[in-house]
Amino acid sequence: MKEVINSLNYLSNWPSAGSFEFNTNILETNIINISVVLGVLVYFGKGVEKARARLWEVEKRVDEIRVNGYLQIEQEKENLIKAASANLKQLEDSKNETIFFEQQKVIDQVRQQISYQALQKALAIMNNCLNTDLHLRMIDYNIGRLRAKKPN
Repeated sequence: MKEVINSLNYLSNWPSAGSFEFNTNILETNIINISVVLGVLVYFGKGVEKARARLWEVEKRVDEIRVNGYLQIEQEKENLIKAASANLKQLEDSKNETIFFEQQKVIDQVRQQISYQALQKALAIMNNCLNTDLHLRMIDYNIGRLRAKKPN
């Protein structure tokens, strides 16, 4: 409260400026200076507006480029994912074909071994069962069959 009272006392002791009046002397009123300052402000104000317009256009273009960049990045990412997926599928197919080929190869080898073993066993049985007498009778029998089929 004491500060407010001190402030009011200070203002009451301030010398009064006198009455309000218009000064018509151009040199004393700085109208020329004010006109120059206003002219400069208007001149540079137009430049500022043009600069703001260019800045807005540049910011708009930057935003477009940024959005297009993000879209292009997403598209490239999707393309890479698709290519990787296609490569993975191709590798999987190649693996399956190789496995199938190897299985067929093993199956063929087993068949050949079984056929060979069966043939060897059959030959062994025939060699054990056939003696010379039975062998000669079989040959005579087959020759007789061939003569019977021979047309005259």
